This record gives sequence, structure tokens and C-alpha cells, in this order.
Amino acid sequence: METFFGSALDYDYVGAWAYITNGKHLGWYASVRWTLGAAILGAGFALFFGLAGAMMKRSRNMLIEAIGSGYVVMVRGVPDVLFLISFPLAFEVGIETLLAYTQCTLEERAGVLWPPCVGAQWALSDIEYFLMASVSLGLVYGAFCANVIYGALCAVPHGQIESAIAYGMTPRQILYRVHLPQMWVYALPGLSNVWLLLLKATSLLSLLQIADIVQWAERLGAPNYFSFAGLVHGDWRWRYYLVLFVFYILMTMVSEWGFSKLTRRVSRGMATQGGGDAG
Repeated sequence: METFFGSALDYDYVGAWAYITNGKHLGWYASVRWTLGAAILGAGFALFFGLAGAMMKRSRNMLIEAIGSGYVVMVRGVPDVLFLISFPLAFEVGIETLLAYTQCTLEERAGVLWPPCVGAQWALSDIEYFLMASVSLGLVYGAFCANVIYGALCAVPHGQIESAIAYGMTPRQILYRVHLPQMWVYALPGLSNVWLLLLKATSLLSLLQIADIVQWAERLGAPNYFSFAGLVHGDWRWRYYLVLFVFYILMTMVSEWGFSKLTRRVSRGMATQGGGDAG
């Protein structure tokens, strides 16, 4: 049944269409929602953690500044894969430990089983795995966002801050009315790179028990054999990975177009320190 990107002259288009629209392939297409959803939600968390980290790094309180700097340095120094795996695992173990102390007896906790009792077992659903994966992505790439936002805040011309002070604006007003609105033109180029890194990291969702497009491609592309039909197809993984390659390239192109439009929008009426219009 060599039909998927087959090379025979009598190509079976009907068979190919039936093959790529069967139930397993529909499941593959549906898994795109996990990839895009994790990317979008993870980007939201990353922006939140990035803003928080940048604000903490700019704090005059030494303890808060140290926490913000420590977050950025620690997360950026740990491999992404290790952090994406360890955070959900640590969170799950932490919840089960809490349940063990509230739901299990002392004798059960003294045993060697884990979780020590049925009440301490936390059975995660797909949604819960999805949320933990999104938070993990947000924590990892929030550290990169924090560095980008911190640099963008420092890039806002100091003369505008001095003008706001001269007008009698409070530090809070300066932050929300001058500093934050104007820093986006400097932050967006760096944030676009962070977004593309985060988008590529969604290919690791299968490590977090999520049946994403990469895991489905591995399953569907592996040699398929049925006892009643024999070998349906050989090793087709390269063909499915080629589809993923095109998918991520298209997502990158759409992202670049979107960020260029957004950059031009936030750059209207603003001038860079070099004297020209930004963007």
C-alpha cells in the first residue's frame, strides 16, 4: 500500500485520500490544538514571568533584585529539556506528598510504596498535563523574556523619564504611562526570537505525557503491520517528519509576519535614540 508520497505512475489518489483521512490521522490533525494551545498559553505565562522578573531586577530592594536575577540566571543556565521534565514531576510529587500527609495513615506513610495510599494518588488528566506543560514553558522562556524586557526598559530614552518627573508624575505613573508603553518597540524584536524558541520547544510536549503532533508522527510513520494484511507500509517516519518540518516553517513565517506588523504598529510616532523612526 505505497500511497503516501508514493512514486508509482498509477498513483492511487483515492487510496491516499482514504489513508490520510482515517481515524488515526484525524487524531494527528486534532493534536495540533495541543501544540498551538501550549505555545500560546506558554507565551502568556512567559510574558507574565518576564515582566515580573524584569521588574524585580529593577527593584531597589536588594532581596527582590536578587530573587529576580537569581530566577533569570538559574533558569537560563538549566537545559530546557531538563527543566521541562523536572518541574511537572516535582509539582506532581509535591501534590502527592501533601495528599499523603492528609489522606494516609502513619503506618501507610511508613511503607515503601509511593503513593502510600490510594487517597494520595493524583491521577492527572490531559488538561492538567497541558496546563503544567504550559507553565513549564512559561517559566523557562519567562527568564529570557525578563532579560529582553529589562534591556528594553533600560533603552527608553532617559530624557522622557526626566520630562515625566518635571511634569510631577509619580514613579508609578511614570512606569505605567511612560516606561512600559514605550519599551515595547525595543522589546518586540527580542520577544519575537523568544516566541520562536518557545514554538520549537512545543515539539517536546510528548515528554510530558501529551500526545502531540511529534508523537503522532512517530506512531504513524513507524512500520505498520497487521496479521491479516501483512506489511501495510514500511518506515515512513521521514515523510511524517517532513510534514512537521513544513508545519513549523509555516508557523515561523506567520509569526515573523505578525511580529513585523505589531512592531510597525507600536513604532508609530516614536523615534529611536538614533533619531529615526523605530521599525
